[in-house]
This record gives sequence, C-alpha cells and structure tokens, in this order.
Amino acid sequence: MAAFLPSSCSHARMALVAAAMLLMTTAAPAAVALLKDDIEFMWGPDHSFFYDDGNTLALCLEKTHGSGFRSKGTYLYARYDIDVKLVANNSAGTVTTVYLTTDDVRPGYHDEVDMEFLGNVTGEPYTLHTNIFVDSVGNREQQFRLWFDPTKDFHTYSVEWTPKHIIFLIDGTPIRVYKHESSRGGTFPTQRHMRLDGSLWNADDWATQGGRVKTDWTHAPFYAYYRNLRVTPCAPSSSTGVALCSDEPPASAALQKVRAQHLLYDYCEDQNRFKDTGLPKECTAD
Repeated sequence: MAAFLPSSCSHARMALVAAAMLLMTTAAPAAVALLKDDIEFMWGPDHSFFYDDGNTLALCLEKTHGSGFRSKGTYLYARYDIDVKLVANNSAGTVTTVYLTTDDVRPGYHDEVDMEFLGNVTGEPYTLHTNIFVDSVGNREQQFRLWFDPTKDFHTYSVEWTPKHIIFLIDGTPIRVYKHESSRGGTFPTQRHMRLDGSLWNADDWATQGGRVKTDWTHAPFYAYYRNLRVTPCAPSSSTGVALCSDEPPASAALQKVRAQHLLYDYCEDQNRFKDTGLPKECTAD
C-alpha cells in the first residue's frame, strides 16, 4: 500500500481496487465480518474506498474535504476495537479519529469518548488527544506521545465502556482509566447508546503545535486506513437485565509505565487552568 501514492483520491480508489483484484486471485477467502457491512458514511463518501475484499477502508483528505464514517450498531456499554494505520510522512495539520458518540436528540445531551491522532511534521511523533464528553461538556483532556510509528503498520485502538469505567487501550495496553463513582454526579455517560465513528480531516488551526504548523497541501492527498472493527457488548445479567462487565480495571504495571513515560498533559494536574473554580470533581475523588 505504501508503494504508491496516487495524486488524487479518485486515482487512489482505482489503484487500490486494481490491487485488490490481483490479491483476490491468490488469497484464500476468509469467513470474517467485513467492515463495509458494519459501517456507513457520514460525509465525504467520494474520499473513501474499500479494498481487501471490503474489510479495509481508506479515508482520503484533500484541501476540499476529508471523510468520516460511523458504525451501524449502537450499544449501551461495550468494548470497541478497531485497527488503524495513520497518515504517513508529513501529516502536520491532519487529524485521524476513532471515537464513541451518541446520536444527538437535543442540545445538552451529547456524550462522546475521543481518540484523536494529531499529525506532525516528518520524523516527529504523533500526539494522541483523548477527551470525554458527558451531557455536552468535555474539558477532560489527556494527551500522550505515541511511542511507536503508527504509520508503518496497523495498530489496535480500543475503548472499553462499562457501567463503572472507561478504559482507553493501544494494542491491548491500557493508557487511561476514567472511573465512574457516585461522588462524581453526572460526569459519566450512563444514559445513551453510543456508536463508533472514524474520520480524517484538516484541523491545522490547532492540531500541530497549537496551530503554528499548518497543513502542507503539496503533500496531499493524505490517507488513513481502518480495518477489523470488533464490538463486544456487555452481557446483561440474567437476574437483573442490567449490563454487567468487569467490575474494576485490573491493576496494571503497563498502565503506570505508559503514563509515566508518555503522558504529555492531564487536565487533573492543570492547577492554573482551574485556579478559579478548583479541579473537577473526578480529579479529587478518592
């Protein structure tokens, strides 16, 4: 896939379809759920295309626009896993996303769990921006510097959302845990189903070094790739009908190591930001 870089999204579509047809003559068919059957496009369908017999999706970004999709299924508590390969080379200004979101009915009732991958200049690492919105209020940001090259191969990005916690994971390693405790009041999404969305778009007003580095459109088109969406709903209890998942996230040395070595920003540690109002409730809960 990295062997060619078509000059436009339409050229990329034709080239990848041709390559996929060649692969189909030698590859044995596999009985797997196809990504094309599990998602629908929200915007930019002309800048997105499937290959690998429908299991891999390429999103394309040009100066006019990018593309975005969403899962067809919605769930109240589930684990979502999807494999992503991010924009290669000079990706400054671009944002590739994986996030959970509600279907909004009216203002003030929006929940969202974000993983946004902020592009950078060639040779510089990606930043992963995470956030959690409850009842349309976010401001729960944590950022991480990725410790691997996410453009060379696919990596698995996951969100486990249970009645008691939200866990962000990369390749099965937890990087952030957000707990639900009664003392936090309405700061945890519990009421509305969510689906998984993904997108590739231009955000050079803020994405790279606070917007100081802009998208270099001479490197366009940009590509991000998605495959293997897996959703594991929380199984309901036979006695109560309430969804039951793991009670508590396990103590993890891997979690602590990632946070010690790669955490760039934690809103709960930003005393200056909250000097007038005090830290949010979840930052001070035991």
